[in-house]
Amino acid sequence: MEDLLDLVDGPSKIPLVGYAAQFNHNLSLGSKPIMHWHRDADLPKVDLIAVPGGFSYGDYLRSGAMAAHSPVMKEVVKRAGQGVAVLGVCNGFQILSEAGLTPGVLMRNAHLHFVCRDVRLTVESNDSIFTRAYTKGQTIRIPIAHHDGNYFADAETLKRVEGDGLVAFRYAEGDNPNGSLHNIAGVFNAKRNVLGMMPHPERLADPQLGGTDGKPLFDGLVAALRS
Repeated sequence: MEDLLDLVDGPSKIPLVGYAAQFNHNLSLGSKPIMHWHRDADLPKVDLIAVPGGFSYGDYLRSGAMAAHSPVMKEVVKRAGQGVAVLGVCNGFQILSEAGLTPGVLMRNAHLHFVCRDVRLTVESNDSIFTRAYTKGQTIRIPIAHHDGNYFADAETLKRVEGDGLVAFRYAEGDNPNGSLHNIAGVFNAKRNVLGMMPHPERLADPQLGGTDGKPLFDGLVAALRS
């Protein structure tokens, strides 16, 4: 992990933690990124915090466990509590989970192997700034690349996640790559201003990448932040 925080100057300032190049491409829309060291907890005022993937700290202890204690993360948790939007993808999701920003945890894949391929996802909710550009029930194709993406939660937490409609994306029936409970691929926090997901929408957000199923997530975010 590069252990950097990118800030994007523009109509909305968007900090990105980790390998941020693809996120920059999808979110900045011509705005200039500003690099910010992960040990610096003094974040400028921002509208969205994005935590991309990147095998932080070599995935020692547990994936995301060490990065969740980086000084910058204390401020990320604080901003999330104040209503700032936070997006975590793959290792970013693991970091958000370890920091207590999303319900449940990410465990070792059930088959104990790294998996890297496209999967089909079902959009479970479009009632958020992250998913507003999708249609509820829509099936999309998004790449994955992880060894620890097996979503788990205790029975009480899982009941709350399902009952409160906090599932953002599910792996389509028969396409669960890691053993995640209830085929969960992405979840919101209770206020829906935080989204963690294991699949990589930024990796399929341009025709040159082979598809654009991930692009509506970024288009919706940019539109919401500019409105």
